[in-house]
Amino acid sequence: MKKIQISPSILSADFSQLRNEIKRLEEGGADMIHVDVMDGHFVPNLTMGPPIIKSLRKFTKLPFDVHLMISPVHKYIKDYADAGADIITIHPEATENLAVSIDHIKSLGKKVGVSLNPESKINLITDLLNQIDLVLIMSVNPGFGGQKFMPEVLEKIKELKKIRDQKNIDFDIEIDGGINFDNNKLAIEAGANILVSGTTIFKNNNGDIKKNIDLLKSS
Repeated sequence: MKKIQISPSILSADFSQLRNEIKRLEEGGADMIHVDVMDGHFVPNLTMGPPIIKSLRKFTKLPFDVHLMISPVHKYIKDYADAGADIITIHPEATENLAVSIDHIKSLGKKVGVSLNPESKINLITDLLNQIDLVLIMSVNPGFGGQKFMPEVLEKIKELKKIRDQKNIDFDIEIDGGINFDNNKLAIEAGANILVSGTTIFKNNNGDIKKNIDLLKSS
């Protein structure tokens, strides 16, 4: 079984204190930092771009797990790689040729993630799984934090884990959207080994990040 890792979403952090918030995540045992990038086009919201990621890069050695919810995504991949992303996750629907975009990310020396929205089918990526380092399953419709977890996506995770085991290929399964202490065990049992969480990590237990990360990891 893969080690359970936590990727806190800084979308839920105090944006006026991002440097300190990242330090708190480091000290609290975060395995990586999840960065949600939205363009107001592919999803109905706007967040941060490469300059912010670049400015934060020097404050931590934790991997930056950058989720690009932007379209068209291909022409911006290098900007995020140069800014300091370690994992670059894209959506099949946001690129004209997913295989070409995967190769582009790899050519920049970055890990490749592909994200599936709740309604997106696994067959969008089945033939490319041996080229992918991480599959991100969205358990909410992307675009806003604080949405309710959609348990029906757990079947998708189970199917991915089955394919991974049967074909003996190696990729991480990440889940993002409404992850909390009520559903973390369900996600882990289904096969997810990286949990993205924002509100739960930053707000629960009076903001005790270490405690919240430890609780999310327990299955």
